[in-house]
Amino acid sequence: MKIAIIGAGAMGSLFGGKLVSAGHEVWLYDIWQDHVDKINRDGLVIASAVGETTVRPQATTDSGKIGSAELVIVFVKATATRAAAKTALTLMGADSIVLTVQNGYGNAEKLAEVVGRERVLAGVTSHGATMLGPGHIKHAGSGETHIGQLNAGISDRTRRIAALMTDAGIVTTADGDVASLIWGKLLINVGINALTAITGLKNGQLNDYEETRELMRLVVDEAEHVVRAAGIKLPYSDSFAKIADIAQATAENKSSMLQDISNNRLTEIDVINGAVVNEGKRLGIATPFNQVLTLLVHTLEKCGTRKIDP
Repeated sequence: MKIAIIGAGAMGSLFGGKLVSAGHEVWLYDIWQDHVDKINRDGLVIASAVGETTVRPQATTDSGKIGSAELVIVFVKATATRAAAKTALTLMGADSIVLTVQNGYGNAEKLAEVVGRERVLAGVTSHGATMLGPGHIKHAGSGETHIGQLNAGISDRTRRIAALMTDAGIVTTADGDVASLIWGKLLINVGINALTAITGLKNGQLNDYEETRELMRLVVDEAEHVVRAAGIKLPYSDSFAKIADIAQATAENKSSMLQDISNNRLTEIDVINGAVVNEGKRLGIATPFNQVLTLLVHTLEKCGTRKIDP
């Protein structure tokens, strides 16, 4: 299958690398010229606990070179989803599908506005990856991946894409309740991303300290209250235990939000903890813990990385 990935950061490169290793024609589209040039010249190097492998997807900063793709996977930051939707539309043929496994709430809806609701699959993944440099990523943790269509039920095409990804080493389940998927993953990000961005800790280190575990519990319990009030069933029974387990499973991973803050980039806080705050306002539920984390991350965005003057 011909697959185009919009956004070749750590996660986009990881999925692209696994898919090209499975024999698919994979194109990585990104605006980072050095990254694209390095991949085209020397291949994409994926480091993991068992060593390094080099794979050779095609990479470009010009989406016009890709042509039509049967599957388009969107991995950009949530702030760039609308622009990615317009790019995706130019890469789609009559039967093409767009899949988002981005962090945060609202990405699938933004894509659907441009390409059509019936052509969008949404998903979540617990894989973790870190960008080490141009053409070089670290696969920092493996986990579950689930995908589903925006309408209830499981279609044959959802099953086909899930099987394709599983064959590539990304074990994927077709799921019939995409809202549960997205909010379930959102709570994971709620519990991990902002806290790691603020403290500078890796995912697993959140479990090492009584204080960070309690903070994680407070923001997750608050978010769970909002989600259940909205009538959404979560895909696990004990939210805190699930999130603590995922933090441990991806122990060496630096969350995407920590990477953003460390590199003076805008984060996705508004579609993660900020989404809980907004949904809480809609339902008349106070969310002080998530609001504080949202404000603290925005403060770090504005003042840059942790630089303390003497």
